[in-house]
Amino acid sequence: MQNQFTYGIGLMSGTSLDGLDIVYVKFESGSNFFDIINCYTVEYGFEWKEKLQQAISLPKGELKILDIEFGKYLGIKVNEFIEAFAIKNIDFIASHGHTVHHQPEKGITLQIGNGQEIANITNCRVVCDFRTQDVLLGGQGAPLVPIGDELLFSKYAYCLNLGGFANISYRENNKRKAFDICPVNIVLNFYARKLGLNFDNGGEIASKGKLNELLFKELNELTFYKKAPPKSLGLEWVQREIYPLIDKLEIDIPSVLRTFIEHAAYQIAKKIKEGTVLITGGGAFNKFLIAKIESKISSKINLPKKELIDFKEALIFAFLGLLRIENKINCLQSVTGASKDHSSGKFFFPNNTFS
Repeated sequence: MQNQFTYGIGLMSGTSLDGLDIVYVKFESGSNFFDIINCYTVEYGFEWKEKLQQAISLPKGELKILDIEFGKYLGIKVNEFIEAFAIKNIDFIASHGHTVHHQPEKGITLQIGNGQEIANITNCRVVCDFRTQDVLLGGQGAPLVPIGDELLFSKYAYCLNLGGFANISYRENNKRKAFDICPVNIVLNFYARKLGLNFDNGGEIASKGKLNELLFKELNELTFYKKAPPKSLGLEWVQREIYPLIDKLEIDIPSVLRTFIEHAAYQIAKKIKEGTVLITGGGAFNKFLIAKIESKISSKINLPKKELIDFKEALIFAFLGLLRIENKINCLQSVTGASKDHSSGKFFFPNNTFS
């Protein structure tokens, strides 16, 4: 019998604003085999970075307009991706969107990037809005990647993603556990931009800074770190808790970066016991951060090939889309704290049909 394959495109826009990750993946039916066929990142220009950074402050009406505008942008970029690689077989597009609001304790989560616009422009079936249903079921709506860790990367004891936020996934008592640990690139990139840089390449600037002991202590005493999982973080929390604390206690940017890396490494190391750790996300390229984490744990760190470091989240959102199409569980109660496991995501079809 011939193997049956499903072909999907996954889209991921992270809070660190590194860009839009696009990945074209082949999945084998009846197994957890996948093959990343094509991938690239579309860097956001100044205009889109500004729009996405400021979206959190927009009134409802303007945010609806931006949702449609960003959906059109995503559709256009997917079409350019399809043309660049001469892609013929596409069964679906799965889009994470871009998170603007995330306050699950208030029943709020919002990712912009209108699915109907993507469907109309690409002429493809689209699956998106993966978080809302989970929040309605009493969950955090995050993290969502752990179902992929469970089914695609089960050989690793820990899956650690270093994106805008550090989040971790592992099995405990025969259940998948996962949660946000602390901010990472969302803070590091914010302060790097004050130096006119998009990011601190390799952590070189941080390595020249001095550790601010008082700031390190105050960061580690934040209430979030005392909470038990499930728990997740959003930009609102960073703006409320992190930036004011840093700006009160340290003005030297290299020392801010150094201290925050020490803080992140300390919080991450507390969550890791024994076994191999798979590290992905943009923070995997921060050599100074990785060295700090490595110095604090006894577990072996695995840095995979660049393709997986960069595109694991986009890959897994494609996988979430596949599971939703097959009406299989893609949100785990043990991870998000929802009232049950469930299959989340809304469908959009070309020409304004919706389900």
